[in-house]
Amino acid sequence: LITEQADIPLSRGAEMKGKCGTNESELEISWLEQAYTLKLFFLKEGHNTSRGLEAFWRLSRIQFTYDTAERTYFKDAVSPGKHTASSHRLSALVTPAGKSYECQAQQTISLISSDHQKSVQLLLSEVRIQPFDITADFVFSEEHKCPVDQREQLEETLPLILGLILGLVIVITLCVYHIHHKLTANQVQIPRDRSQYKHMG
Repeated sequence: LITEQADIPLSRGAEMKGKCGTNESELEISWLEQAYTLKLFFLKEGHNTSRGLEAFWRLSRIQFTYDTAERTYFKDAVSPGKHTASSHRLSALVTPAGKSYECQAQQTISLISSDHQKSVQLLLSEVRIQPFDITADFVFSEEHKCPVDQREQLEETLPLILGLILGLVIVITLCVYHIHHKLTANQVQIPRDRSQYKHMG
């Protein structure tokens, strides 16, 4: 059994090009002299709901072309050559229309390779992307955070919220005690034991 593993990072000097449409967009990123090419296909859709038409966009397809003959990441590849890995019925990065997608957490998308003996996984992290409804160059619209980031944000703020509520309960309790003490301190205490009364007459 021969196993090969290669981690191929997206390099900073990558070339980018794309096609922007009303309902379909495409982003192509290539690096190391076209040895690696990543194509992302986006689709904008709308569905009728009880609140009316709700539009959203999503990552609908991924195609990754890689050359195992390129020796930066594949040192001693078995049967080197160009291969293509693609997604199958993908619906990722689902975002309401008019917003950008943002996710700091790592996400994994499995791809099916043309070489069936290889498995390919695309790891995404620190992503901010918007393929539709761009109002100005280099300016993102309001972000839509991924569920993992939303959960992490809730986990960070929940102890703070609970601490504030507990502090508020303590302050209210002290205020009620103080007000009660002030009201009862000014009242004349009437003895309940009759032996303390002086006999009249």
